[in-house]
Amino acid sequence: MVVMSPSGDIAIQQRDLIIVSTVLMLLIIIPVIFLIFIFAWRYRRSNTTATYDPEWHHSTRLEVIIWAAPLAIIVALGAITWISTHKLDPFRPLDRIDAERTVPADAKPLTVQVVALDWKWLFFYPELGIATVNEMAAPVDVPISFRITSSSVMNSFYVPALAGQIYAMPGMETRLHAVINEEGVFDGFSANYSGAGFSHMRFKFHGVNQQGFDQWIAQVKEKGTALNRDTYLKLERPSEREPVRYFSSVDKDLFDAILNMCAAPGKMCMNEMMHIDRMGGGGRESAENREKLRYDDRHVGETSGVHPLTGEGLGAEQTKPDEAKPAGAENGNGQSGDMQNMPGISVAPATPGAQDMQHDGHAMPGMDHGTGGAAAPAQPNSN
Repeated sequence: MVVMSPSGDIAIQQRDLIIVSTVLMLLIIIPVIFLIFIFAWRYRRSNTTATYDPEWHHSTRLEVIIWAAPLAIIVALGAITWISTHKLDPFRPLDRIDAERTVPADAKPLTVQVVALDWKWLFFYPELGIATVNEMAAPVDVPISFRITSSSVMNSFYVPALAGQIYAMPGMETRLHAVINEEGVFDGFSANYSGAGFSHMRFKFHGVNQQGFDQWIAQVKEKGTALNRDTYLKLERPSEREPVRYFSSVDKDLFDAILNMCAAPGKMCMNEMMHIDRMGGGGRESAENREKLRYDDRHVGETSGVHPLTGEGLGAEQTKPDEAKPAGAENGNGQSGDMQNMPGISVAPATPGAQDMQHDGHAMPGMDHGTGGAAAPAQPNSN
């Protein structure tokens, strides 16, 4: 029922869109359902007074009515959808506080950076230098600018009283602009299944007046601890029913490191990798970056013995990431062991010279299928 009785202007506009769309569709659905029963009753077999015309096959008037009404509804729905899609674009900054008030020209939105963890929510307030876990607050009638990402699998950030759900994806940033218009404590949660602790991935959103918001900030700074890289890496580990936690100080650029998947020491940031790709790639020399880019299996084999996504116990044969054999590891014949052992696959010995394969002037990492001979030097790019 919160969806139909929200407390934020964006959610109210979305509710109104649902109502208008439903009413327009019911303009067709209700008459059709009503006519089904009318025709069934009027032309029942026992009604001998009903007109029986087995040769009837066409009526222009009836065709116009049947097609014109649905077409008009579709045109109306299309226009409303097109306008609302642009007006309620989550990346679009707000232009109004509510239906009667516009956003003042000098108004500065409150920036909140959101990280979906396994299985809790981490909120950064970069302008205030604080962070919280499973609790956030915002003053009423103040625009909020959310920057949303995830440290693991895809999640969905959703506060029904505030606005619609927005996906949180690792290595990507989504946006949401919203405003809360009423004071209160509202539920927030993940609306996208993300593993064993998904059902407890909930938080509280506090809509308060400016004085109450200032008091909440003071409480966070008084009771909070420091959030540095080491603390974050411990917090990031999968856990369920995480209590509310406050951090009175936060390492600079920690959110950007999480966004670029390089919060752990020794990892290459995605923006660095994208820069290398944009400049044409690093050639064979970039093979050494492989370990710096390992990410998805970072929690496999931890002492908890629980896989971060499935929640299932890990067997003794599960190895830690640094002990695992690389996917491209070769056997003595220069071929992948997995490929060699596949039933029905006959792998021929590598041909000499395969290790020298070039692409656009660069040696291709991972293309060394030789028998262990010396690697050919990278060629200069003639382009």
